[in-house]
Amino acid sequence: MTSTSVTTSTTSTADVPPSTTTFGSDVALITTARGIECDVVVLGPQDAPAIVAFHGLAGHLAGEPTLVALAARFRVYAPVWPGFGSASGEELLEDMLDFALHGADVVSALGLRRPHLYGHSFGGMIAAEMASLAPDAYGGVGLVAPAGLWLDEHPIADIYSMLPFDFPELLCHDPAAGAAMLTGGVDFEDPEAMTAFLIANSRRLGTAGKVLFPIPNRRLSKRLYRLRNPVALVWGAADRLIPPIYASAWHQLIPHAETTIIEAGAHLVPYEQPAAVAGAVASIYDAAG
Repeated sequence: MTSTSVTTSTTSTADVPPSTTTFGSDVALITTARGIECDVVVLGPQDAPAIVAFHGLAGHLAGEPTLVALAARFRVYAPVWPGFGSASGEELLEDMLDFALHGADVVSALGLRRPHLYGHSFGGMIAAEMASLAPDAYGGVGLVAPAGLWLDEHPIADIYSMLPFDFPELLCHDPAAGAAMLTGGVDFEDPEAMTAFLIANSRRLGTAGKVLFPIPNRRLSKRLYRLRNPVALVWGAADRLIPPIYASAWHQLIPHAETTIIEAGAHLVPYEQPAAVAGAVASIYDAAG
């Protein structure tokens, strides 16, 4: 019999490797049934309804203000994807099914039953896949600018042809503020800091590229008919990576979804307009019960 384990510790963020997380002091180290270890940041009241929240391409950013807002009413579990933190394991994830099963394994390792799901960008693609494969295993599903669909007439920008310095203009409503957020205060005059940043960024993109490169289309659209959970689709009106026309495409495939377009927000809308994003997804979590 394969076992899973959960080790919970309350630490200061100074004790957590910077590449693992930038928020929260309660971190659970879990081991999935497949033997992959990862950190899970835990926020919110212990007896509140559970949300498992999957981050996007940049990993955990800027204190995760949307998750902090949700933690006022929910117990939020925010795992770090393999390849995005200090632990290894990304070599075991090869395709879309591997990523979705890893997400489900994380839920099992945490001992959760029918948690709500939240996912942003790359994480939204995984959350949607998980709920499509096993809709009865989850409550509400909050998808914030999820990847996963492809429209030939509206191609998604190829982030793999860009340098990291190009990302703020693409991802952020306010590129100057976004640059500071994405770099996490790294001093690029320091060669060692620059090298560490570029290596970590390459590792994250390499892991996500298994489902995003060359285009983020792994036929998820064929399976979304199974997603019968309450769903929130949330988009920044100024999203230049996955433009809001994709919100309409998702809604066509999930007609019962509630769609919210948020002004003064781009692809990183969870960090630019956290109260609005949290409110939009919380409404469907409440509906799911």
